[in-house]
Amino acid sequence: MKKITLLPVLLLILVTFFFTSCNPVSMTTWTNPKETQKIGNVVVWAMFDKLEFQKPFEQYAVNYFSSKGFKSMESLSFIAPGTKYQLKDLEKKFDSLGIDGILVVTYKGTNNSQSYVPPTTSIYPDYYYNYYNYYNWGYPMYGMGANVVTTGGYWVTSSTVNLRANLYDNADNSLIWTAEIAIDDPQYIDQISYQVAAQMYADWQKNGLLKGVTK
Repeated sequence: MKKITLLPVLLLILVTFFFTSCNPVSMTTWTNPKETQKIGNVVVWAMFDKLEFQKPFEQYAVNYFSSKGFKSMESLSFIAPGTKYQLKDLEKKFDSLGIDGILVVTYKGTNNSQSYVPPTTSIYPDYYYNYYNYYNWGYPMYGMGANVVTTGGYWVTSSTVNLRANLYDNADNSLIWTAEIAIDDPQYIDQISYQVAAQMYADWQKNGLLKGVTK
């Protein structure tokens, strides 16, 4: 019974380690010095063209914020995709939900590049390949062969996805914080969202933008 209870916890630890062990996300941020508003409840609004990107990005960003005890919600939980809302209607909805911060994430394009990996040749003695060859190599009277291995000689295509994140104050719609985000060779939107959210939260904390959270 204990093993079943612990399994989700262990999986969460492994997933968190996987997300944070390699970091393809770089971020340049700016905090508005004229704004002193702190946020305690934010809506994550990924304004992407495709719902299959928007939904997991918002979901995993909210999951990360929630893991930190920070209140947040997905825009898709109350804003219908493809529907045009008036500002007063959005403000009324935000106020009713107690939202004081609006995080808007937009797609700014993708940069593609190619690089050539030249061929390299390595020579490995036969004794590398099994213990008996290694044993033979230990006696000088035995002959020693070698294997030649050639790698490389191909083109590699890489891509960088660019996002912009703006954090607005719901009280007066002013810009509190902004970030230019570059993601190298993204693979899974859920992983990327988790990593982006982690970096944003760390920067908000560092700059004292969070209610009840010290720098």
